[in-house]
Amino acid sequence: MRIGLVTDTHIPGAAQALPPQIAEAFRDVDLILHAGDIYVSSVLDELERIAPVLAASGDDDWGNILADKRVKSRHVLKLEGKTLWLVHERPYPYKFPSLQTGSSPEQRDPDAPDIVVFGHEHATLVRDYKGVLFVNSGSPTFLNYRRGLGTIGILDIDSGQAQVRILQL
Repeated sequence: MRIGLVTDTHIPGAAQALPPQIAEAFRDVDLILHAGDIYVSSVLDELERIAPVLAASGDDDWGNILADKRVKSRHVLKLEGKTLWLVHERPYPYKFPSLQTGSSPEQRDPDAPDIVVFGHEHATLVRDYKGVLFVNSGSPTFLNYRRGLGTIGILDIDSGQAQVRILQL
């Protein structure tokens, strides 16, 4: 399964529209996950022309976007044998006991996700923490809080293995 990752689009604040390069980069994805700070549903509508979309509500999202059926504070997805959380802010282990996983599979909390896709920080991150893959694709419009072309991500899950690529637009 190929999943397009995007976060912190901040439209129309950081840009007037999604960069057209996103459509090309996501042309063969099965699903798109937006990790919040969307602002307007038209962003999700545009992405949905490419593939189905789910989104996390961001700390700057309010009004109509929160009523959009694609938007929740957290999505918990089972994809290709992996449990994925889609959230806006990075969950820290001390705030989420299920992330306090042990060093071996036998000690792993059964409620812990395998993958956490998040945003909020406007910076890219791909990091394994105690067997949980944390992914922040940055921002296509406001990377490192600078307006202009930024980054998106591609998450491939195949045969129980997850691989992430961060793409510079």
